[in-house]
Amino acid sequence: MQPRLERERRTVAAMLRLFCRARHQNEGAWCTDCEELLRYTEARLSACPFHAGKPACAQCLTHCYAPKQREQIRAVMRFAGPRMLWRHPVLALAHLLDSRRLLSPR
Repeated sequence: MQPRLERERRTVAAMLRLFCRARHQNEGAWCTDCEELLRYTEARLSACPFHAGKPACAQCLTHCYAPKQREQIRAVMRFAGPRMLWRHPVLALAHLLDSRRLLSPR
């Protein structure tokens, strides 16, 4: 996996971990729903047609998430986004910079 997509995978996993621990009171293990969503996001990232030129999902022209998973990831990002600056500042800042990135051709 390319470094940019790997960083995005780590960012989503960190956000899901924060969300799952707070909302589902899981200390070490993932709950079933969050683990499923993590696997789904990893599959979507690995199949991304834009590869390293990929913008943040919110700015992408191709929405590859199914409606149910899109709502789930939005809830995760709304909850974990503000907390990421304190828990994972490097990943959070990189994600903010990526969200400013325009879609680049392959």
